[in-house]
Amino acid sequence: MLDLPFDLPAFEPGTVWLVGAGPGDPGLLSLLALHALRQADAVVHDALVDPRVVGLARPGAMVESMGKRGGQPSPRQPEINARLVELAARGLRVLRLKGGDPFVFGRGAEEALGLVEAGIPFRVVPGVSAGIGGLAYAGIPVTARDCNSSVAFVTGHGQDGGIPDDFDWDGLARGAQVMVFYMALRQLDLVADRLQAAGRAASEPAAVVSRAATPRQRVVETTLAHLARDVATANLEPPALLVVGGVVELRQRLDWWRPED
Repeated sequence: MLDLPFDLPAFEPGTVWLVGAGPGDPGLLSLLALHALRQADAVVHDALVDPRVVGLARPGAMVESMGKRGGQPSPRQPEINARLVELAARGLRVLRLKGGDPFVFGRGAEEALGLVEAGIPFRVVPGVSAGIGGLAYAGIPVTARDCNSSVAFVTGHGQDGGIPDDFDWDGLARGAQVMVFYMALRQLDLVADRLQAAGRAASEPAAVVSRAATPRQRVVETTLAHLARDVATANLEPPALLVVGGVVELRQRLDWWRPED
């Protein structure tokens, strides 16, 4: 149990907690997330959850990996939803552990809706989204007063694995001074081309952060014009974030973290 001057909510049998594990570093877990890990009877985790976080599950807990990885055999979302319902119906305290935040490109809403339909009580525990925490570990602020007053968070991975068809590239390029793309590593050439066609400068700063906030973190700083080429040369691994905008240049002074820290 955690020794705190206040009580944390009880993790009741037959319920599911949808918990964000953050981008990697176990130190970014919330108190509620750690509380859930220490109480859960079953932990169903995504592929992107850091093994050090999964290792915090209480001894004797059932631990299952049900994560999706691009280009690899993965469970379908209905299968995951059904498994959460099945475990909770058995009277277990079920922790659904998701990388980042469950409600930020994490399909947490779909899982919560599945629980609602099955009549399973649930709690949502937000986590540090990779688009904020992961960039911070790379020394890139999402906002900075002299750089931007707007930011857009964008998925680079639609249902078919490509860029979603409903993107308004012109509106995105005009409306967001800084853009953060999740899961866009395989679409960098397309993203760069579309943004430049919509009016963003070829020389605009861009960076890709691979395996953010983990010991294997790597960062490539470049420009829109050279984005795909430079990242291909660096041979970065997924998961990766792409950030475009003036905040990237601040990394030269704000690169504070070393993976060995």
